[in-house]
Amino acid sequence: MAQYDVVIAGGAMAGATLALALNHLSQGSLSIAVVEPYQVDHQAHPGFDSRSIALSYGTVQILDSLHLWQSIAPVATPIKDIHVSDRGHAGMTDIYSEELAVDALGYVVELADVGRIYQQKLESEAAITMLCPESVSKVEREELQTTIELTSGQTVTTKLLVAADGAISTCCQQLNISLSEHDFEQVAVIANIVASEPHQGRAFERFTHHGPVALLPMSDNRLSLVWCLSPEQAQKVMTLNDNEFLEQLQSDFGWRLGRLEKVGKRASYPLILRHRQQNISHRFAIIGNAAQTLHPIAGQGFNLGIRDVASLAEELCTQLDDVGRYNGLVNFRKRREQDRDTTITLTSSLVHLFSNDFLTARIGRNLGLAVIDNLPPLKGPLLRHTLGLVER
Repeated sequence: MAQYDVVIAGGAMAGATLALALNHLSQGSLSIAVVEPYQVDHQAHPGFDSRSIALSYGTVQILDSLHLWQSIAPVATPIKDIHVSDRGHAGMTDIYSEELAVDALGYVVELADVGRIYQQKLESEAAITMLCPESVSKVEREELQTTIELTSGQTVTTKLLVAADGAISTCCQQLNISLSEHDFEQVAVIANIVASEPHQGRAFERFTHHGPVALLPMSDNRLSLVWCLSPEQAQKVMTLNDNEFLEQLQSDFGWRLGRLEKVGKRASYPLILRHRQQNISHRFAIIGNAAQTLHPIAGQGFNLGIRDVASLAEELCTQLDDVGRYNGLVNFRKRREQDRDTTITLTSSLVHLFSNDFLTARIGRNLGLAVIDNLPPLKGPLLRHTLGLVER
């Protein structure tokens, strides 16, 4: 029976980053297994589908400290400015990288690109074993170790199991870790778009009476669209032909990038806040979407997940003789508590303020956007979170 110091269930962004972080910080002294059901180059891989994500400035600092950023940088598009506005109303604010004396406010990467880069790195590290295609079917914990039965029938033991297996986490279900859910009653429609004007590294977030629309700059002058709509609206726009879709989006987004000319393959998913208050248990820790999934309005979900990963890796590397000892896990939980709570609250408050078309909310957010822009100290908390400069 194979034995490992750490078994990570899930090899998408959070799980793969944790494996590489642990390997780097322990200087290859930990034996690590990553259990992943999908091959990375496989179209069905849910963690690395056609989606793009924005990495915050703080996330890039973390990846750089783990010696991962230099491999990702060539496929990343810098976000130089962020323009936030409210359709048809006065409120708007701009955040410029130059004013903040940073190279970029963040970077946009395609999950498929990072997936390939991570796959090569994972395969080249002697201390990391990829168990793929494979998933966890049964977990049994004892005082000093955890026994994991995989779907193939193979059994492995470990000092610590880490769940990075997504929002509907099998590991968390196995161990009865409770999950709270809040349905935002919105659906995100995602696609890649091309506009007639060059994006010049600008990201746009626009609040409309349907919900927020975000366009992030990508390579080859493409834009990554996240369009939040009511379930009925989303169903409607998903059935439109490309020209009708672009016309409807143009009407919601406006003409800041000229004519929206082309749309790629569309996908949609319901927006639900899922949150596990308890992110540790005996010889068990939870990271990434298994710990929390957020509304994409502030682009915080993945960046919060990476802060989880970095803090967990640091704590585990203070107890290399037994990485699953409860002491290190408790320190991890304490370190992450405030950031998790603040980010979840901030994101949910933004959703309720900015997805609401009641006159008071509209006036409130127009005043809010104007005030944020004119009184820089107020940009502080939101800006720190946008940039990912948060204590962990």
